[in-house]
Amino acid sequence: MNMIKTLVLISNYFNHHQKAFCDEMYTHLGEGFKFVETMPMEDFRSKMGWGKEEIPPYVLKTHLSGENDRLAYELAEKADVVIMGTAPEGYVKKRLDLDRLTFRLSERALKEGRWKIFVPYLAKKFYINHISRKKNKSLYCLCAGAFVASDFEFLLGSYRDRCYKFGYFPYPEALSWEELTAQKRQNNKTRILWCGRFLKLKRADLLIKAAAAAKDKGYDFELEIVGSGEEEKNIRALVKDMGLEDRTVFPGYLSPEDTRHEMEKADIYVCTSNKLEGWGAVIYEGLSAGCATIATSMAGATPFLIKDGVTGYIYRSGDAGSLADRLLKLLEDPDGARGMGRRAYEQMRDSWNPAEAAARVLEVSDHLLKGEEYFYEDGPLSKAPVLYEDWYRG
Repeated sequence: MNMIKTLVLISNYFNHHQKAFCDEMYTHLGEGFKFVETMPMEDFRSKMGWGKEEIPPYVLKTHLSGENDRLAYELAEKADVVIMGTAPEGYVKKRLDLDRLTFRLSERALKEGRWKIFVPYLAKKFYINHISRKKNKSLYCLCAGAFVASDFEFLLGSYRDRCYKFGYFPYPEALSWEELTAQKRQNNKTRILWCGRFLKLKRADLLIKAAAAAKDKGYDFELEIVGSGEEEKNIRALVKDMGLEDRTVFPGYLSPEDTRHEMEKADIYVCTSNKLEGWGAVIYEGLSAGCATIATSMAGATPFLIKDGVTGYIYRSGDAGSLADRLLKLLEDPDGARGMGRRAYEQMRDSWNPAEAAARVLEVSDHLLKGEEYFYEDGPLSKAPVLYEDWYRG
């Protein structure tokens, strides 16, 4: 019999990347589940279409009233399980002092570089939040990215042997594989998709250069670049310089829902971000939509979600030639690309989805409260290895 009656997830703000997982928790626990939101949505994310979803009854917004804030502290202390995301540490201090079961949901602590430990205020934060808690027997880490465990290992072995594979779990794909295939077969030419903010870290330039190499080889395709941002002028100029204007479309910002629809129609999805991409939800979404997905080796989701050559291709981060090589493989073999997309779709449907993630969190928590160590063999809540940035040898 499951011992878990109450679970609280504390994070900065509620959004579409968390809603599906939270809905599943609410299905399991009813009023025993709460999402504590500690700040309003940032303006730039609101302009991207975030925060448009209806707020469910399980969301408690501490920034709306002192009473809500007081209740959040009480819930965080007394719940059977707490998942602590990006939020003020005060909410869990008493709980951690009592050594009650707590998971930190974390992207990389040191994604900008290990120099951060030499910044005094950051060093103090790392010590208080992580290093000083190494003796806690009931503190674990849900790693939203494959390099989280190695960052914490560098912080004097924080969460050693206590790191679980995790991530963010948007809504699973609503269409069947047959329905997705029917949509994709309507494309007159291979449809390649990229989505994101136009920032330097997103490295859309790599895809444009790889696409130019594919054009030079005589392949016919359509390139769709969804988004906007500070690098838009440079990206558009590069498309022109590479002679890709006649096969590239820029639809601008799309809502999360409309972006998913574009993924459902795409044949190939490409993620090009550098190591500052702690997770990379677009990789999750591209795989779920049955796209043959090419992903940078440095995005946090890549090692967890992509089996190279099986459910997608991995390329060396920052290397346009490596990306072009993978893109040409997919363009050369459309049937193989469709098979790759199907295997990706089935993987996400069967294990990397919000329903499975929620059930596994509760199952693992139940074992831990009984004093039993428990890891799944693969997928969410399996053991996260200590993986370093130089991991990829392809």
